[in-house]
Amino acid sequence: MLLDTASMYFRAFFGVPEILAPDGTTPVNAVRGLLDFITRLVDEYRPTDLVCCWDDDWRPQWRVDLVPTYKAHRVEEEVETAPDVEEVPDPLQVQVPIIRDVLAAYGIKVVGAPEAEADDVIGTLATGAGQPVDIVTGDRDLFQLVDDEADVRVLYIARGVGRHERVDNAWVRAKYDVEAAQYADFSTMRGDASDGLPGVKGVGEKTAATLLARHGDMAGIIAAAEDPDSGMGPGPRAKIKAAADYLAVAPEVVAVRRSLDLDRTGFALPHSPADPERLAELTERWGLDSPVERLNAVLAGR
Repeated sequence: MLLDTASMYFRAFFGVPEILAPDGTTPVNAVRGLLDFITRLVDEYRPTDLVCCWDDDWRPQWRVDLVPTYKAHRVEEEVETAPDVEEVPDPLQVQVPIIRDVLAAYGIKVVGAPEAEADDVIGTLATGAGQPVDIVTGDRDLFQLVDDEADVRVLYIARGVGRHERVDNAWVRAKYDVEAAQYADFSTMRGDASDGLPGVKGVGEKTAATLLARHGDMAGIIAAAEDPDSGMGPGPRAKIKAAADYLAVAPEVVAVRRSLDLDRTGFALPHSPADPERLAELTERWGLDSPVERLNAVLAGR
């Protein structure tokens, strides 16, 4: 089970009412919510291995160099020598180090990589995993990783962890009329305002799906647009050709990386906290008694 951790703690922060730690000043709703999300998922799916995938760089410069608008609307502060600072509500920002401390006390592996987003970590760990993989995320970009043959699916939490959907290739096909393997090209053409990706002007989901059905992939679509005998209609042809500069770079931005150099050890989900004394300290300091008790019980009962 690979967790898109930021996707989950953002949802916990906005979905769980504000709760303050015993000091009366520090909010802990995202911490508590994330722990309860993990408890629920572990209880339902009983994974042998679990990794909290991390955004070491939420907006890698190499992606920005290719598409300058990439996530630009989320930048709070530009930094010359480090990743730009993402706009995150202060009451959530203060909880992120607490989340890291609690995960460490449990012995739950956190994995990130330089110049890589959590999506890229997930893509790498899901590829060639040698076992079934469940990817937990609210980000539809990761639908591109769905692979029935390799037993990789997405547990999509956009409607909440309690109402998550199990995304396989049939789900993607029913929803978007494309195969999961075509999803990255589909997303490139459709665009994604939440990521600052403009897409191909005038090409929405239906046209993108039709083009992929007829021409297979982005390379096939571009080749057909350039070939006067391809049978591509004049409207789509003009739109694809007008977006040539964007289409020359955007697929690399949208595609999740799958070959990062990552440490693949220590993924086994513990049956009990790795550092119970440290966890007890954190539990008392931040008032995490109930969610910690629930997670401990589920881990012990696996």
